Amino acid sequence: MRFSVTSAALLALPALASAEVPEYQAQFQHYLGKMQSYIPSHSKTDPVHAAEAKLGSMKMDVLTLNNWRETLYADVKPGSTTPEEYWVFVTGGNKTCFGHCEKVEQAFNETAGAFALLPNPPHTGYLNCEQEPVLCNAWSVPTGTVWVFEMLPEPAPIDIWVKRFNLTTTTSEDIIARHAEGYKKTFQLHEGTFHPFNGWWAQNHLSLPVGYVLWFFNVVPSWLLMLTLSFVSRSMM
Repeated sequence: MRFSVTSAALLALPALASAEVPEYQAQFQHYLGKMQSYIPSHSKTDPVHAAEAKLGSMKMDVLTLNNWRETLYADVKPGSTTPEEYWVFVTGGNKTCFGHCEKVEQAFNETAGAFALLPNPPHTGYLNCEQEPVLCNAWSVPTGTVWVFEMLPEPAPIDIWVKRFNLTTTTSEDIIARHAEGYKKTFQLHEGTFHPFNGWWAQNHLSLPVGYVLWFFNVVPSWLLMLTLSFVSRSMM
């Protein structure tokens, strides 16, 4: 009985609020709609461009919020004990990379083309934080970095090796050399909380909610958030 009474009371709150403070509710809805206009889309990846990158000479995948997991697991064979090596470059635009990622992004594109000619090439892909801000926030990933995923069949833990490259001087030869000499010599093993597979957020299925929360607070102006909270508090009084 306690649950049903409480539930009924909660369901009645909107009606009470609209009956007692209609002017605050109308004002709040107005500012809520205005706030939503300030929030950009959480994904701007162009599917046509993504398909061209995959089918072109680079054979590169484009990771998005909706496909990253299935993309990374796509070539993993059941029961395999040898990891599928997946090199992912994290790039951005004027907001996330201040326009400084173009040179190193071009270097990685050339690297992907060179990798595609190898007898047993690693998989390649890129993640654009300007187009996929929620995913980048969920991973807490900086731009200008290369992530090497060692993919094994689920539910095996996934090792990720990370290296940030110089945004102004890096060439494709630099990245190819890291692969030739063994990336583990110069890359750092990712063991943080935001690890996409092994991290605490991922293990508790909270990576995506955390990504949305961090993205939301990054894109919503602080004054607009405070104004909205002010109207919420006034409507509850």
